[in-house]
Amino acid sequence: MTNNSDEDEGLTASHGVVLRAKNGDVIRYDPSGLVLRLADRVVEDLALRLPDRGPSQAQATPVEAAELPDGIDAWDGRRDGDWLTFTARLPGDQGVRGFRKHGDGGDIIAETSGPLLGILGVGGARAALASREPARYPQHIVAPADDIGAVGHAGIETAKPLDRLEHLREMTLEALTAQAILDWRMADFGPLPLFVTRVETDAATTSAELAKGRAVENLLIAARNLKDAAALMGKKAKVLAVTLDFALEDHSDSAAAYRDGMLATMEAISAGLWALGFDKPLFVAKFESGLPGIAPGPALDGQWELGWSHGDHRLIHSAPAYMFALDDYDRPTDTARTQQAEMTASAIAEAATWKCPTLHLAEVEGTVLRVAARANGPLVVDRADPFNAGENAGFSLAGCTNGAEITDISVAEDDPQTVLIALSKAPEGPDLRLIYAANGPGAVRDDWHLVSVTGVTLHRWALPAQLPINGGRHA
Repeated sequence: MTNNSDEDEGLTASHGVVLRAKNGDVIRYDPSGLVLRLADRVVEDLALRLPDRGPSQAQATPVEAAELPDGIDAWDGRRDGDWLTFTARLPGDQGVRGFRKHGDGGDIIAETSGPLLGILGVGGARAALASREPARYPQHIVAPADDIGAVGHAGIETAKPLDRLEHLREMTLEALTAQAILDWRMADFGPLPLFVTRVETDAATTSAELAKGRAVENLLIAARNLKDAAALMGKKAKVLAVTLDFALEDHSDSAAAYRDGMLATMEAISAGLWALGFDKPLFVAKFESGLPGIAPGPALDGQWELGWSHGDHRLIHSAPAYMFALDDYDRPTDTARTQQAEMTASAIAEAATWKCPTLHLAEVEGTVLRVAARANGPLVVDRADPFNAGENAGFSLAGCTNGAEITDISVAEDDPQTVLIALSKAPEGPDLRLIYAANGPGAVRDDWHLVSVTGVTLHRWALPAQLPINGGRHA
């Protein structure tokens, strides 16, 4: 950097350069005062932090009824630059409200206050599961206008940059999560946001491959498209959450490899979003256990390790997968997917405090096994057993060679976050382990609950775990 030079000699006494860099003047002065030249990245960052100005109503001009979109019940149309805004009665649960449409393409979308919100996702093939049904808020839950919808490119091709939005043809977990949030806002008479949803997948077979694959690349393009669509509307963009759905597809050779690969995936996404001007994202994942009759792989222990050792990434598990019903093809039913979305939306809404009960330590003293957990409330051993976990509430012993059996499960009176497991005798074995819901359901939860639109009460159930048993005889 240099100060004033001979190049400034042509300036009058009221003009000059205070600071210059190789790529041009940084600080100049004129009769109005100091003039600061900011880098594009700084300007974009300031724009994200400024209040949303929304459409420029001062510049909007009324239009004739003939200029409104054909075939809909619309009125009070105004032209604001390339946008047409109007009030209309359109299909959906949102009722009569304001909408907008760009003159050069894209679908009719909701006219909303606040930022354009993104719920993005990344994962394997199961993450692309969607219900063939329209959104109940079709103008509030949209996707990039590439004629692909909420389900992305499946790793087949690279996504294209664009700034228009279109309605959905199917409902992914991300779209259903947005719908749950809109339902809650409607019930509370709160403002209805506009959501952009997109999940990107590829054929990665390990979490390490996922971190470097096209799914992550396309997710970041979707984030760029979110930002550009917001800019076109004069809005800020915000990534509300990034869902992670990659466990049952994983073939990592160890729990540590799975964990490290998922850390790398989160790092790649975080760095890419940061480069686009977004804040550190909130990652939300279901905790997968083995499918019925199929022994879980390293990803089970890897998810458990990731739950408490995820560095500075914001990661929460919304729910254990065992609480959701599966169809004949071991895929979540449509009802279950609605419930998954409600748990995901709840986790996002309560991100600062959300924690599914997590078992951390198992210690045996004689014939009593104490299992210490971390939760956001007192533990409950649900005697109603809604998932048919059995009389042992989803617990079992592994590596036990002397025939010790579980005789009772209860919560400790001296610590509401400790489970007491009574045994028929002191267990013995070279590799004693306590298993909870690793290949089946469980029946331990905390006291959180939510009444689902599906008609049942949802609870926050404990995450699966395989814990070494400390103490006892390991002969």
